[in-house]
Amino acid sequence: MSGILDLLNSDLGKQIIGGVSNEVGEDQGKTAGVLSMALPVLMSAMKRNASTPQGAEGLNKALENKHDGSILDNLGSLFGGGVNQEVKNDGDGILRHVLGDKRQNVEKAIGRQSGMDASSIANILKVAAPILMGVLGKQKRQQNVQSSGGIGDLLGGLLGGGSSNQPQPAAEQSFLESILDADNDGSVMDDIAGMLFNSGNNDKKEGNSGGGLGGLLGGLFGGK
Repeated sequence: MSGILDLLNSDLGKQIIGGVSNEVGEDQGKTAGVLSMALPVLMSAMKRNASTPQGAEGLNKALENKHDGSILDNLGSLFGGGVNQEVKNDGDGILRHVLGDKRQNVEKAIGRQSGMDASSIANILKVAAPILMGVLGKQKRQQNVQSSGGIGDLLGGLLGGGSSNQPQPAAEQSFLESILDADNDGSVMDDIAGMLFNSGNNDKKEGNSGGGLGGLLGGLFGGK
């Protein structure tokens, strides 16, 4: 897998999109768009958390134990009879830890961009979060990441997509760079929430509807 967004175009990704869509009762195209935006946001927040030794060690332990990738081994069973409450509770805990008190802001902002209500976004993310952790756990095993010191590189590789010899698309690179900490205050979630809410207004003021985060989101949703 060259990057997290490539996952959604793979057979596994299509199975995840279909399962999540059926679980929450939303259109597959819109569900794919939500996941295309939400997964990089969640991973960017995880990468920021993992920038400290304590954060990296906590994520490493989670990926070695509960989130080792086994959830991906039988997605048919996961989605077949409806996702059980234990998995949803797990997802709720992951989102609380990763997004903190900015969670509702992010969910509402994704809802505005996708045309989906915030409660549906919340349900999608609760199901998607444990699957995302499973993807990270599987990649950790496949890449033989043994220590917490390699977690940041693992996340960075999945966010960047492709090898170091293959540059990222400009829009994606701009998006990922901008959400890391636009105002240098150490709080990535402030910047994510602010840009999601304000990107449309900024684009209009600058007369550039295709630039920045707003342009990227338009591409993601418009291309589905």
